[in-house]
Amino acid sequence: MTKTLHAVFDGKVLKPEETVDLEKGERYVLTIESKQKITDVEKDPAFDLSSLSVKTNISDLATEHDHYLYGIPRQRSYGDQ
Repeated sequence: MTKTLHAVFDGKVLKPEETVDLEKGERYVLTIESKQKITDVEKDPAFDLSSLSVKTNISDLATEHDHYLYGIPRQRSYGDQ
């Protein structure tokens, strides 16, 4: 049986954030993984994603990327709605 639980360490014990369905007195093996929260949005790697953009002057690049990358025919004729 495998369960994923979210818990907070209070300095002595791990306290589950939700109700757990475990047998009292049973022995369990715990695997600990840190769950970091980014509280400062400017430290989030996605915050400055727009700084990586490049001006191409290709108006349909997002919708027709396969055409430009692989040379396949456009999905829609230029200017179609």
